[in-house]
Amino acid sequence: MKLKNSYFYTLREDAKDEESTSGNLLVRSGMIKKVGAGIYMYLPLGYKTLNNIMKIIKEEMDNAGAQELLMPSLIPSEYYEKCGRVAIFGDDMFNLKDRYNKAHVLGPTHEELFTIAAKAMVKSYKDLHFTLYQQADKFRDEPRPRYGLIRVREFIMKDAYSFDKDEEGLDVSYLNMKNAYNKIYDRLGINYKIVRADNGAMGGSLSEEYQAITDIGEDVLVLCKDCDYASNLEIAQTVSSLQQDEEEKEIEMVHTPHQATIEDVCKYLNIDVKHSVKALLMNADGELVICFIRGDRELCENKVCKVLGIRELNFANDELIATSNAVPGYTGPINLNAKVIIDNEILQMKNFCCGANKEEYHYINANVKDINYDIVADIVNVQEGDKCPHCGGELYFKKGIEIGNLFKLGTKYAENLGLTYLDENNKENVVIMGSYGIGPGRILASIVEQNNDENGLILPMSIAPYQVALVQIDMKNDEQTAIAEQLYQELLQNNIEVIYDNRDERPGVKFKDMDLIGIPLRITIGKKITDNLVELKERRNKEQSDIKIDEVVEKVKQIIKDNLK
Repeated sequence: MKLKNSYFYTLREDAKDEESTSGNLLVRSGMIKKVGAGIYMYLPLGYKTLNNIMKIIKEEMDNAGAQELLMPSLIPSEYYEKCGRVAIFGDDMFNLKDRYNKAHVLGPTHEELFTIAAKAMVKSYKDLHFTLYQQADKFRDEPRPRYGLIRVREFIMKDAYSFDKDEEGLDVSYLNMKNAYNKIYDRLGINYKIVRADNGAMGGSLSEEYQAITDIGEDVLVLCKDCDYASNLEIAQTVSSLQQDEEEKEIEMVHTPHQATIEDVCKYLNIDVKHSVKALLMNADGELVICFIRGDRELCENKVCKVLGIRELNFANDELIATSNAVPGYTGPINLNAKVIIDNEILQMKNFCCGANKEEYHYINANVKDINYDIVADIVNVQEGDKCPHCGGELYFKKGIEIGNLFKLGTKYAENLGLTYLDENNKENVVIMGSYGIGPGRILASIVEQNNDENGLILPMSIAPYQVALVQIDMKNDEQTAIAEQLYQELLQNNIEVIYDNRDERPGVKFKDMDLIGIPLRITIGKKITDNLVELKERRNKEQSDIKIDEVVEKVKQIIKDNLK
């Protein structure tokens, strides 16, 4: 592409309403433009880059035997109602009605429609297995759109679904997709981790996420220093390191005036906070549930929701608390008339401090035998330094952006929508499904978060909108123009994507723009052409060298080949 008379612009100043590096640089480089909160247009450079990402995804999906199709975004609500997901998605789903007052949604995800598509064909076990996929728009009414393309309300997703007759077949399909995903992310050059994750609104028996390691990721990844254990924080298993061999003492109520937090109480009583138990008074679908955890731990609401089989957990209000004898700030698990969940770790604790359900009083030397509880479960977040549940090594945290996921869906959607087949004995069985998603926009944002410097983007060769930037120093110099045109045509003939900056701008402006938009290679045509030389510079390592004009294309081809291996 020649820049003169093309749609191209860049911004010298930071974007005022972009809080992430990727959002700021993608806006400044003229790749995207915000239309509204969580709504972006992809401009020519950005769309070309996005298409390069989607092309890699398509190639590996096709190589894995998946077949591409396209689903509508406007979907009758009845399909989601049959699977119980209208309530699950709630306000996150865009709802609308047509002129006949029939309810529709803008598809947040497409499990239901893929199931309907499979149902149109599948009759017998001979029709299985197969995998379908698309790369299409999704819509979710995010309450807090942020971080540029990372948390948006309209986005493209590659979603694939496998259909098998049994669990063994699903295992094969799942592994096939996982191998394809590994190839995709390796080709994209992303620093990523595969972590165990929560199934969430998708359902199913197994979920794994592909997480891009970044400083602004919304997810906390739990990793082990000694093995390959990797998990999302919200489901990471806690392994207690407490070792308390002391004899159990007699429980004792003590006065703790004006000490309302567990940290204040422990300081007042000169007790290690790890030897205390604190209460969290929660509203679980209108029921008061009180969770007790070690004093220095944090409650994991996701784990509690899983234990109780609910979608959302909130703090209890005064009215709900009043249905019990709990005293905020002094709530304890002894003689408490409410539903009580205690964390697994409490079973190992001895002679701990806890609330006494009496204003300004706590118990010391409490033990498990003294308390009343209904449920014991792992309900806390792991902490850095905790033991790995796999090898006992030390856990540490990284932030990540979810850029892909794998789900073993099982039969949830097939059962609700009647997707069945007849087996070898003419017996009806439910089809077993898998689901596999990738977010191309999030991939673009993640790559930028991982690949940038003070001058702008540093895009990998595999996704850059152009592989080579051809910069002519003096547009009034006929000899430079002739060489530039010659190289431009030669690069195109060798199937090399090239952007030729033939604008009437100062050299410094051209150099800054090519750095900002992240073009991997830059050929500069200037005064050295009198010596039969042009300058070749690599964006990533900033190395530059003078190359003979008749050798530069072969040199570029070799660098591109090396980068795309």
